[in-house]
Amino acid sequence: MLQVGSLAPDFSAKDQHGRSVRLKDFRGKKVVLYFYPQDFTPTCTTQACNLRDHYQTLSKKGYVVIGVSPQDVASHQKFAERHQLPFILLADPDQTIIKKYGVWGEKSLYGRRYMGVFRTTFVIDENGRIEKIISKVKAKEHAAQILESEA
Repeated sequence: MLQVGSLAPDFSAKDQHGRSVRLKDFRGKKVVLYFYPQDFTPTCTTQACNLRDHYQTLSKKGYVVIGVSPQDVASHQKFAERHQLPFILLADPDQTIIKKYGVWGEKSLYGRRYMGVFRTTFVIDENGRIEKIISKVKAKEHAAQILESEA
Protein backbone atom coordinates (compact mmCIF):
# COMPACT_ATOMS: atom_id res chain seq x y z
CA MET A 1 0.00 0.00 0.00
CA LEU A 2 1.40 3.37 -1.01
CA GLN A 3 1.82 5.98 1.70
CA VAL A 4 2.88 9.60 1.99
CA GLY A 5 6.66 9.61 1.56
CA SER A 6 6.68 6.54 -0.73
CA LEU A 7 8.33 6.78 -4.13
CA ALA A 8 5.54 7.05 -6.70
CA PRO A 9 5.61 4.04 -9.05
CA ASP A 10 6.70 4.96 -12.57
CA PHE A 11 4.49 4.06 -15.51
CA SER A 12 4.11 4.50 -19.24
CA ALA A 13 0.75 4.91 -20.98
CA LYS A 14 -0.90 6.61 -23.94
CA ASP A 15 -2.63 9.95 -23.47
CA GLN A 16 -5.77 11.18 -25.24
CA HIS A 17 -3.64 12.12 -28.27
CA GLY A 18 -1.99 8.70 -28.51
CA ARG A 19 1.33 9.99 -27.17
CA SER A 20 3.34 7.92 -24.72
CA VAL A 21 3.63 9.52 -21.28
CA ARG A 22 5.89 8.42 -18.41
CA LEU A 23 5.74 9.69 -14.85
CA LYS A 24 9.52 10.12 -14.78
CA ASP A 25 9.18 12.67 -17.62
CA PHE A 26 7.82 15.07 -14.98
CA ARG A 27 10.67 14.89 -12.46
CA GLY A 28 11.35 18.39 -11.20
CA LYS A 29 7.63 19.22 -11.33
CA LYS A 30 4.76 18.59 -8.94
CA VAL A 31 2.21 16.12 -10.32
CA VAL A 32 -1.46 15.71 -9.49
CA LEU A 33 -2.17 12.11 -10.47
CA TYR A 34 -5.89 11.54 -10.17
CA PHE A 35 -7.66 8.24 -10.70
CA TYR A 36 -11.31 8.27 -11.70
CA PRO A 37 -13.75 5.48 -12.60
CA GLN A 38 -15.08 6.43 -16.03
CA ASP A 39 -15.30 9.13 -18.70
CA PHE A 40 -18.65 10.88 -19.14
CA THR A 41 -20.19 9.80 -15.82
CA PRO A 42 -21.69 12.63 -13.73
CA THR A 43 -19.24 12.67 -10.81
CA CYS A 44 -16.18 12.09 -13.00
CA THR A 45 -17.26 14.90 -15.30
CA THR A 46 -17.81 17.24 -12.33
CA GLN A 47 -14.35 16.39 -10.99
CA ALA A 48 -12.63 16.88 -14.37
CA CYS A 49 -14.43 20.19 -14.95
CA ASN A 50 -13.46 21.43 -11.49
CA LEU A 51 -9.81 20.70 -12.31
CA ARG A 52 -10.28 22.39 -15.72
CA ASP A 53 -11.80 25.49 -14.11
CA HIS A 54 -8.86 25.77 -11.69
CA TYR A 55 -6.20 24.59 -14.12
CA GLN A 56 -4.51 28.00 -14.42
CA THR A 57 -4.16 28.26 -10.64
CA LEU A 58 -2.80 24.71 -10.39
CA SER A 59 -0.35 25.41 -13.24
CA LYS A 60 0.85 28.66 -11.64
CA LYS A 61 1.56 26.68 -8.47
CA GLY A 62 3.71 24.33 -10.59
CA TYR A 63 1.35 21.34 -10.85
CA VAL A 64 1.03 19.05 -13.86
CA VAL A 65 -2.41 17.40 -13.86
CA ILE A 66 -2.76 13.81 -15.09
CA GLY A 67 -6.00 11.83 -15.00
CA VAL A 68 -6.08 8.03 -15.24
CA SER A 69 -9.03 5.72 -15.88
CA PRO A 70 -9.62 2.36 -17.59
CA GLN A 71 -11.13 3.81 -20.78
CA ASP A 72 -9.21 3.77 -24.07
CA VAL A 73 -7.49 6.62 -25.94
CA ALA A 74 -10.55 7.30 -28.15
CA SER A 75 -12.86 7.69 -25.13
CA HIS A 76 -10.39 10.04 -23.42
CA GLN A 77 -10.04 12.08 -26.60
CA LYS A 78 -13.83 12.57 -26.84
CA PHE A 79 -14.11 13.33 -23.11
CA ALA A 80 -11.29 15.91 -23.24
CA GLU A 81 -12.71 17.56 -26.38
CA ARG A 82 -16.29 17.72 -25.13
CA HIS A 83 -15.29 19.34 -21.83
CA GLN A 84 -12.21 21.29 -23.08
CA LEU A 85 -9.91 19.55 -20.62
CA PRO A 86 -6.43 21.09 -20.88
CA PHE A 87 -4.60 18.31 -19.04
CA ILE A 88 -3.38 14.79 -19.75
CA LEU A 89 -5.77 11.83 -19.59
CA LEU A 90 -4.09 8.42 -19.62
CA ALA A 91 -5.72 5.27 -20.94
CA ASP A 92 -5.24 2.27 -18.63
CA PRO A 93 -7.60 -0.39 -20.03
CA ASP A 94 -5.70 -3.28 -18.42
CA GLN A 95 -5.53 -1.41 -15.05
CA THR A 96 -1.71 -1.62 -14.90
CA ILE A 97 -1.23 1.86 -13.40
CA ILE A 98 -4.45 1.65 -11.40
CA LYS A 99 -3.27 -1.56 -9.70
CA LYS A 100 0.28 -0.21 -9.14
CA TYR A 101 -1.29 2.62 -7.15
CA GLY A 102 -3.65 0.28 -5.26
CA VAL A 103 -6.86 1.96 -6.39
CA TRP A 104 -8.57 -1.08 -7.98
CA GLY A 105 -10.89 -3.25 -5.96
CA GLU A 106 -14.36 -4.43 -5.13
CA LYS A 107 -17.03 -1.76 -4.99
CA SER A 108 -20.74 -1.87 -4.27
CA LEU A 109 -23.59 0.10 -5.81
CA TYR A 110 -27.24 -0.54 -4.93
CA GLY A 111 -26.26 -3.93 -3.50
CA ARG A 112 -24.41 -4.99 -6.65
CA ARG A 113 -20.73 -5.85 -6.21
CA TYR A 114 -18.23 -5.21 -8.99
CA MET A 115 -14.56 -4.41 -9.56
CA GLY A 116 -13.66 -0.79 -10.23
CA VAL A 117 -11.48 2.24 -9.62
CA PHE A 118 -11.47 3.96 -6.23
CA ARG A 119 -11.55 7.72 -6.88
CA THR A 120 -8.18 8.74 -5.42
CA THR A 121 -5.64 11.51 -6.03
CA PHE A 122 -1.90 11.38 -5.39
CA VAL A 123 0.05 14.63 -5.15
CA ILE A 124 3.64 13.82 -6.11
CA ASP A 125 6.54 16.15 -5.34
CA GLU A 126 9.38 17.23 -7.63
CA ASN A 127 11.50 14.26 -6.51
CA GLY A 128 8.85 11.67 -7.35
CA ARG A 129 7.68 11.11 -3.76
CA ILE A 130 4.04 11.00 -2.71
CA GLU A 131 3.32 14.19 -0.82
CA LYS A 132 -0.41 13.76 -0.26
CA ILE A 133 -3.10 11.13 -0.86
CA ILE A 134 -6.69 12.28 -1.21
CA SER A 135 -8.98 9.29 -0.81
CA LYS A 136 -12.16 11.21 0.03
CA VAL A 137 -12.36 13.24 -3.16
CA LYS A 138 -14.98 16.00 -3.30
CA ALA A 139 -15.64 16.33 -7.04
CA LYS A 140 -16.95 19.91 -6.84
CA GLU A 141 -14.04 21.06 -4.65
CA HIS A 142 -11.19 18.89 -5.85
CA ALA A 143 -8.76 21.66 -6.84
CA ALA A 144 -9.22 23.22 -3.38
CA GLN A 145 -8.42 19.84 -1.78
CA ILE A 146 -5.20 19.68 -3.79
CA LEU A 147 -4.21 23.24 -2.99
CA GLU A 148 -4.74 22.66 0.74
CA SER A 149 -1.35 20.91 0.66
CA GLU A 150 0.18 24.30 -0.18
CA ALA A 151 -0.57 25.60 3.33
